[in-house]
Amino acid sequence: MSPSRPLSLDDQLCFGLYGASMAVGRLYKPMLDELGITYPQYLALAALWERDAQTVGMLADRLLLDPSTVTPLVKRLAGAGLVNRERNPADERQVIVRLTPEGLSLRERSSCLGERLLAVSGLSITRLRSLNDEVRAVRDALAGANG
Repeated sequence: MSPSRPLSLDDQLCFGLYGASMAVGRLYKPMLDELGITYPQYLALAALWERDAQTVGMLADRLLLDPSTVTPLVKRLAGAGLVNRERNPADERQVIVRLTPEGLSLRERSSCLGERLLAVSGLSITRLRSLNDEVRAVRDALAGANG
């Protein structure tokens, strides 16, 4: 890489990651539409499936987002009956988000997303896990450089 010859678009990691993210979104969209949720809502639910009863701040940290971005997302999930929001009795400033039975039931119904990604990618589960580890390592290194 030289200053006089910039990388082509296809050689830029940012473009590859962006394109992969867009392709996953397009792959998931019909299935998410059937479930009645958006991709960001799916991610929030997935974080709650890992650990229920999180504060909005904890959920925002897990999703690598600002709480101000997560709050409207959680409100929409609550409006759809997938989560409950309640003030923390120990600290009224905090809102605790809990899955409803309907939100919990989406976990099993959304397993088709990962199965579809595996089938369409043509990659083994081992290769996909390795690739995910590499992408997270890049993300974490870049986040550390910006922090």
